[in-house]
Amino acid sequence: MKNYGSIGPAAPDAGWVPAPRYLLRRARVLKHIRRLPPTDALEIGCGAGALLHELDALGFRCTALEMSPEARELANALAHGAGRDIQILETPSADWDEHFPLLMAFEVLEHIEHDLEALQTWRKWMPNGGILLLSVPAHMAKWNPSDVWAGHFRRYERAPLIELLSSAGFETLTVECYGFPLANIAEKVRAAQYAPEVDPGIDETPEGKHANSSRSGIDRRHMMKWFPLFKSPLGKLAIRGAEFAQRPFLSADIGNGYLVVAKAV
Repeated sequence: MKNYGSIGPAAPDAGWVPAPRYLLRRARVLKHIRRLPPTDALEIGCGAGALLHELDALGFRCTALEMSPEARELANALAHGAGRDIQILETPSADWDEHFPLLMAFEVLEHIEHDLEALQTWRKWMPNGGILLLSVPAHMAKWNPSDVWAGHFRRYERAPLIELLSSAGFETLTVECYGFPLANIAEKVRAAQYAPEVDPGIDETPEGKHANSSRSGIDRRHMMKWFPLFKSPLGKLAIRGAEFAQRPFLSADIGNGYLVVAKAV
């Protein structure tokens, strides 16, 4: 995995490159991460593991839980190839209780049917005062074929999400609605791309959702052709501009994703 400067790590030779929404979220995540001291960090559903490469470089001791065999194989290969000390596991360890002062789950909770139970489990792996960084797609009104293609059960609204976190033992510190305007536009394009691939008769079944969830973290077929533009000086400048453009709107509910910072209580 190679670092492309302002857009971070990517592995085009292995078929994984960042999407615009990932880059807009990454900018906000790193802003919060850099305020924290290096510690033991767990990422649930790491996909290709690109963000963990950046945390490892910042001094965090990184572990990941990734249940997709394809994603786990890719993440392990990329970490090994880059010489990163990142553990990527299929199942939780028995000694995880209260072990991780930092737990992250980006675009994961919407894939889990029983989201409260998942959050309660994650809470057990954190000490009191531990920080949760969580992102989910925002607004059920924005539900589209890409949600079906990815195996989502739902999208979220601000108030119910805060309530859900409280029920699981978290105090919400910050909620940002990120992505406006670039990710909103990109999602419409993505929905049109994935619509022909959606088969409700398969994708709405439990087996279909599981299979779709397994692939969604690493399938970047539709982004590969755009990566030469993203990594160019003009592309990097455009992404940087989009990062700045979203900032005035983070407290408004007009983006297409929520990023939450919460504390275990």
